[in-house]
Amino acid sequence: MRPHQLVQVTPQGLYCPQGHFWIDPVEAVETAVLTHAHSDHARSGSGIYHATGLSREILERRLGPDAALSLHAYDEPFNLGGVEISFHPAGHILGSAQVRLAYDGSVWVISGDYKRQADPTCALFQPVPCDVFITEATFGLPIYNWPITEEVAAEVYAWWQANRAAGRNSLLACYALGKAQRLLHALGQITSEPLYTHVATENLVSAYRAAGVELPPTIPLVDAEGQSPKQLQSKHKLQGQLILAPPSSVQSSWAKRFGEAEIGFASGWMQLRGQRRRRAFDRGFVLSDHADWPALLQTVAESQARKIYVTHGYSQELARYLCEKGYDAEPLSTLFVREAES
Repeated sequence: MRPHQLVQVTPQGLYCPQGHFWIDPVEAVETAVLTHAHSDHARSGSGIYHATGLSREILERRLGPDAALSLHAYDEPFNLGGVEISFHPAGHILGSAQVRLAYDGSVWVISGDYKRQADPTCALFQPVPCDVFITEATFGLPIYNWPITEEVAAEVYAWWQANRAAGRNSLLACYALGKAQRLLHALGQITSEPLYTHVATENLVSAYRAAGVELPPTIPLVDAEGQSPKQLQSKHKLQGQLILAPPSSVQSSWAKRFGEAEIGFASGWMQLRGQRRRRAFDRGFVLSDHADWPALLQTVAESQARKIYVTHGYSQELARYLCEKGYDAEPLSTLFVREAES
């Protein structure tokens, strides 16, 4: 099979000409097939969106209630233009999926974003054998090797308690969709105390709850414009509390309303100490919803694919390593922008 016969790179994103649909299009198109609901993969304006049923609550918040959604269960085939399509768990966030395409005797799998660590807030990654595998490589370098989630949650809890003893709040920057819910669940195994959330985070926490995911109690901090820090402190009794918020908010005027606080950041980028210093965070916690280096290599092997395309992030480096190990691999250039909050 010639490269890109079933999946092609176009200005709108990955395109399947046989089925006339785009996977995670970067522009509005007639038919979109979505791997998951992060805003860099699910953009508004398309005619119809095919996605997993578990993504419904999040997509309705992201795309609006009028977006045309065609929702499918995992492992449930559907057909577009003669191409058999099915979604399979990617383990990235709630409802995330790999996209399997079968046509004329050939099977392609587009991984989307994925992780291999167990996460009770979403379905566990499921290897899907194929002929051609398109894998992400956001953290496609050997230096990226994740600790287990429980260890990271224990570190967060210890940091919080140390700040509490010093009379400070703990403001933890973490991606509002996926990362925050994963941390909430893990911290809920350590403590029964309610945790505070930024309203943007709380909106997506409520989407997880609506989808049936059990999470510990949270208290949303409404954006009380015009209130002084003292008024907010009095209203919420914020002293020695843990607050989960999007990274874009923790060094804004919003964060200054909650008095003295240390700021932490939960991200795979925290594997590199220089990243924490450059971003001016007090503490970094290594936690990512993407595959680390060992998981990328494991997944490529389990795909059994005879052709590997590598996209997103360190695609050149991972493709070169795979070729050295005997794979037929090459980078696939897309319009991907590396996530700052992974």
